[in-house]
Amino acid sequence: MTEWTWEWTGYEPAAERLRESLCTLGNGYFATRGAVPESRASLVHCPGTYVAGCYNRLESTVAGRQVVNEDLVNLPNWLLLRFRLRRTGGAWGQWFSPDRHVLLDHRHTLDLRRGTLTRTFRHRDDEAGVLRVEQTRLVHMGDPHLAALRTVFTAEDWSGEIEIESSLDAEVINGNVHRYRALDRRHVNRVRTAAREPHTVWLKCRTSASDIGVALAARTVVAGATAASSELRPARRRAVHRLVVPVASGRPVAVEKTVALHTSRDTAISDPLAEAVDRVSAAAGFPTLLESHVAAWERLWRRADIQVPGQAGRVLRFHLFHVLQTLSPHTADLDVGVPARGLHGEAYRGHVFWDELFVLPYLNLRFPEVSRALLNYRHRRLPRACRAAAELGRAGAMYPWQSGSDGREETPQWHLNPHSGRWLPDRSRLQHHVGSAVAYNVWQYCEATGDTEFLHTKGAETLLQIARFWADVAVLDPATDRYRIRGVVGPDEYHDGYPGAALPGLDDNAYTNVMAAWVLARALDLVRRLPVWHREELFDRLRLDGGELLKWDEVSRRLRVPFHRGVISQFEGYDDLAELDWEAYRARYGGIRRLDRILEAEGDTVNRYKASKQADVLMLGYLFSPGELRSLFRRLGYGLDDEIWRGTVDYYLRRTSHGSTLSGLVHGLVLARARRAEAWNYVREALEADVADIQGGTTGEGIHLGAMAGTLDLVQRGLTGLQAREDALWLDPVPLPALSEYGFSLRYRGHWGVGVRRRSGRLEIGVPDSEESPIRVILADRAVTVAPGETRTLQLPER
Repeated sequence: MTEWTWEWTGYEPAAERLRESLCTLGNGYFATRGAVPESRASLVHCPGTYVAGCYNRLESTVAGRQVVNEDLVNLPNWLLLRFRLRRTGGAWGQWFSPDRHVLLDHRHTLDLRRGTLTRTFRHRDDEAGVLRVEQTRLVHMGDPHLAALRTVFTAEDWSGEIEIESSLDAEVINGNVHRYRALDRRHVNRVRTAAREPHTVWLKCRTSASDIGVALAARTVVAGATAASSELRPARRRAVHRLVVPVASGRPVAVEKTVALHTSRDTAISDPLAEAVDRVSAAAGFPTLLESHVAAWERLWRRADIQVPGQAGRVLRFHLFHVLQTLSPHTADLDVGVPARGLHGEAYRGHVFWDELFVLPYLNLRFPEVSRALLNYRHRRLPRACRAAAELGRAGAMYPWQSGSDGREETPQWHLNPHSGRWLPDRSRLQHHVGSAVAYNVWQYCEATGDTEFLHTKGAETLLQIARFWADVAVLDPATDRYRIRGVVGPDEYHDGYPGAALPGLDDNAYTNVMAAWVLARALDLVRRLPVWHREELFDRLRLDGGELLKWDEVSRRLRVPFHRGVISQFEGYDDLAELDWEAYRARYGGIRRLDRILEAEGDTVNRYKASKQADVLMLGYLFSPGELRSLFRRLGYGLDDEIWRGTVDYYLRRTSHGSTLSGLVHGLVLARARRAEAWNYVREALEADVADIQGGTTGEGIHLGAMAGTLDLVQRGLTGLQAREDALWLDPVPLPALSEYGFSLRYRGHWGVGVRRRSGRLEIGVPDSEESPIRVILADRAVTVAPGETRTLQLPER
């Protein structure tokens, strides 16, 4: 393997789903898992294809209850291509399958630079002999509707024929997540298939409830040779093209399958089927497609690559590859959010949570057009968020914890604990802090890009409506003379209620309250900076008045933050909970990342203990610099010095199970500033989370996109202290010996390719030549200005 390639050798059925996720290819519009082409879905294989934003809703009966779920749909499988052999004058052998036949020299190679997956192996057929096979596939990064698979067959010391069956298969379900098996999982119906001579078959269908039309067309040809026979065979749910190809010893034969995929959600088309057939008919041959695909990836890498030496750099580039396959420049044209598991699998049903909080910091400074599209996804669903708040008798906007197609709450009412087999109420919809994440993303995007047009229009509407919700939901408590927010769930997720309480939710979650105060303060800042006519128009449209703003200011200064024993309390009453015997549970169960499931299976509840799934209070240290955090607490009337913060970090480190891949990421960044000696252990865990599947099987259901993007941000922001605010780039680098050298380029306020490099205790900042204004750079001990065409090298102080 090299810094640009990843390899998997041998064939291990138990590891196939993980490898399929990690070898997914995509282009931001659609992605296909890295399944072997000859195998249909099974307990071993999951050849899923997913189009961004293509959801469908189904009703199921589970444990006597009617449940409705919306899922990202597994669309018809375009990848299918199987073969069988016969020696001259002999009978046909069996169709080849890796699960029935011995594979020799089996290898998958994922080329990040070129965006291709190559598979090579040798197959010994008892009747014919040994066949060498090389398959290269791509999902085109230049044309988002095209994909291709090239298979080269070479007979070793024999001659005969190969029969090839190239298919489009609509006999698919959402079967990637085993624990969803009790649900209705068949999402596509009204399947029609047909052919267009001489080389093309097509298939069209519709999603059962959302009624999205889907069309695929596949062209299969033998390159540089003539097939002995070719037959197009449309069937009820499959469109099949069978070819018989003569082979001679040592002479390669290449079969090229090119596929076009369209849906009725696409813009600038009238008919998905006609468009798919026309596109595949006009598509170039595989070598030309590969050339243009690689050129598109080259353009992406120029904008996005990050340079870090060693294994950490390899993994970071691997993470970046998967982020770009989910959220590429093509995403800017789509109405989609950030799916927590990318376009790589079906876990979390393809829903959108708060993961853009970890994704947008990297995109803002490289692909701001993609960030803006993701924020537009939220703005389009603002009316639904306002309706959700109104249904609770609240003003403003309450965004759902899980989103899908239309912005309604998609969080299931029930979830299955696989340890106990019981279905339990799912209260995670009380994570109203997702609204603060949306507001934070709006603000950070505008600070990074200077996009005042967005900030003064859609951004302002979104931010102000979220602020309005927090001001309304906060209730003044006469006993403490503080505003309180009750009945919520924080980022921790383990705690969804007090032990024995009749009602769910917690009071005064510190993260929720501090973020609410920040949102209100930023909303007031925005109102003050709006041009008068913008402000008047906005106030009229939102029916805002000065009285509301006075309350916003008051709440932003008097929200309650609980403390106990000199540390910030995760929520009111946290100190009253029991301590958990962590060592006993580790000894009994080994891995305790999902401590909540373990305790429930024992008839207990994690609500009784001081135990967190992931960072909660410490998320504040992830989002804000130490100075910003002190300022926030000072506005609220609390002191927060280094001693209190370090004590808080230590306290929760000892009480967190890291049941989320985001947890190691957050702790790594926080510790890089609070306790550097321990930071690398958490950074390394964040880097390995998906590559090593540290959660024991979850990556096979889709990569963890927020964690992958967050590791990139950890270098970009965590190690450099980089922030875009107050019309300047703020830098406060921290030394982390394992990541002491790094380099990346970013796009800032009209400057393309601003270079940031750290090596040998020096920080180098280069601004490319242009007509733009100089960049103001602020470090802890000085401020400098870097003009276009200039490079400044700054000696960093010892820390």
